[in-house]
Amino acid sequence: MIDEIKFKILSKVEYPSDLKNLSIAELNTLCSEIRQYMIDTISEIGGHFGGGLGAVEIAVAVHKVFNTPHDLVVWDTGHQAYPHKILTGRKEALKSIRLLNGISGFLKRSESEYDSFGAGHASTSISAALGMAVARDMKKENRKVISITGDGAMTGGMAYEALNNSGLIHSDLIVVFNDNRMSIAPNRWQIANYFTEMIAHPDYNKLKGQVWDLTGKLDQFGDRLRKIVGKVGGGIKAIITPGMLFEALGFRYFGPVNGNNVGKLVRIFEQVKDFKGPILIHAMTEKGKGYTPAEGDEQRLHASSPFDKVTGVAYKKKPTPPSYTSVFGKALVQIIKEMPEVMAITAAMPDGTGLNLVKKECPNNYCDVGIAEEHAVTFAAGLATQGIKPVLAIYSTFLQRAFDQIIHDVSLQKLNVVFALDRAGLVGADGPTHHGAFDLSYLRFIPGMVLMAPKDESELRDMLYTAVKYEGGPIALRYPRGAGLGVPLKENFDLIEIGKSETLIEGNDVALLAVGLMVNYSIIAAEKLKEDGINCEVTNMRFIKPLDEAYIDDVVKRHSKIVTLEESSLIGGFGSAVLEYCSNKNYSVEILRIGLPDKFIDHGTQTQLHEIIGIDPDGITEKVKLFFTKKNVTSEIVM
Repeated sequence: MIDEIKFKILSKVEYPSDLKNLSIAELNTLCSEIRQYMIDTISEIGGHFGGGLGAVEIAVAVHKVFNTPHDLVVWDTGHQAYPHKILTGRKEALKSIRLLNGISGFLKRSESEYDSFGAGHASTSISAALGMAVARDMKKENRKVISITGDGAMTGGMAYEALNNSGLIHSDLIVVFNDNRMSIAPNRWQIANYFTEMIAHPDYNKLKGQVWDLTGKLDQFGDRLRKIVGKVGGGIKAIITPGMLFEALGFRYFGPVNGNNVGKLVRIFEQVKDFKGPILIHAMTEKGKGYTPAEGDEQRLHASSPFDKVTGVAYKKKPTPPSYTSVFGKALVQIIKEMPEVMAITAAMPDGTGLNLVKKECPNNYCDVGIAEEHAVTFAAGLATQGIKPVLAIYSTFLQRAFDQIIHDVSLQKLNVVFALDRAGLVGADGPTHHGAFDLSYLRFIPGMVLMAPKDESELRDMLYTAVKYEGGPIALRYPRGAGLGVPLKENFDLIEIGKSETLIEGNDVALLAVGLMVNYSIIAAEKLKEDGINCEVTNMRFIKPLDEAYIDDVVKRHSKIVTLEESSLIGGFGSAVLEYCSNKNYSVEILRIGLPDKFIDHGTQTQLHEIIGIDPDGITEKVKLFFTKKNVTSEIVM
């Protein structure tokens, strides 16, 4: 249970109703206690951190003023909603956040009635909130709808589509813009730079003060003028504040206000909650607020593994091989120094994709487009038309957001764009919104796409080199989150023949055709199966598209049983490709597909999830054994 002495007010707050009778002074204390509770908890188990620390006052003020969950609150970039979870019945459950069977690190409708809309990706809240507002109007209900956006969400074009539509529809909607001048890395948003420069400029406050002072010296005329100035939606206010963009989109703009002052937020929410039409409150906050190590380095403590809460330094782990991400980043730096026409692109994730290394060593060959995946893909296409070789490094789950651009702007025009998909497969604690479960399926059927997956970090280097050298159109490589296998890394690169597999173990009972992480798992499983007298052939297929058809033609002559293995959805993935090919050739062969089932996989460590699904070496061993002995094999899982 929570320490009632250390957390005098927080210990008495379970739900938003407990905030209603608290004074502003008590709310200030509550905000401090929420921060300390987050620091105590997340330092022990790890999780997203900086965004939530900056959003404490917004969460407290919203739940103080509005009647949640009757009034609907929609959060964006869900990792900033930890304070919201603490205030909505999940205070104790925070200790299990992102752990197996614990609460989600993001917003989840099935988890709480206070989570009115699921949020894992960014820039979605205004669209969802507007939909809820229109539904309310259609049903003639009396409730408020509040979107809390920010922490980089305003770098995404979807937010502006929603703002524009909100101004046209003119439903009652309150948008709280949590402007912490950060996304995950420093905000790639020119408008944010404008806000910061405008507010910091001495002439801004001087002009604002002079206008108000002048009207105060004009007696009754001045009073009337002040009222007029206050009513002019697009006039003087728009000129001397950063609100002209939002006013032009049809919003009544209020701000900038100190988003870390709970008293001011409560007052402004009370003032505007009964206004009609779309309202935007511009709240300036500090990411990492209240925790010195986070305030000094917002990017490092955006999310963290367990850390020392005094210093903010992550606890040292047992030595592991370099991560796939870092191997990728170093390899790309090496390639750029050889091929200066290569441009590395990230969508606000330089550290998460390894491109921070490119940014440091080759800044002229690096571009961060912000949380704008659709733009990133078409931007890469434009570069490719001019002979530049773009390498778009992006999480598998985030590339889904640019599906049409991959087809229409890149593949249809046969442009040489390299897609490097980090976090492919199951990512662990971030759960279903972040698992890279579908990339093999959604890329495989695109005409002209080459799709490959390395068996280890050394092959990742060669595949990246092969991709950059490839001139036949779009090419993608996908690789998992976490440490590599620890294999030796060459200083140079080798080109890989497109569509060519490699057989690693000879066997005459069952053929295991694997891609990516499953290759190593298959080798381990083959060793276990050999103890039971089952000799497996293990082949690193490398390419999901094009398949090594010559190898498949050969293997079906030698084996009556084939097993395909992938850490991706079984629907439309690598195994489906093998099935389709064998069906088209009328081959008589039994095929077992092992991969991810047709369901969303919850959060937990990668190892735990692999074991639950049965795609770890032990699970593979058992499935192949049953398949070989002609017993039923099930891929059903319980989560």
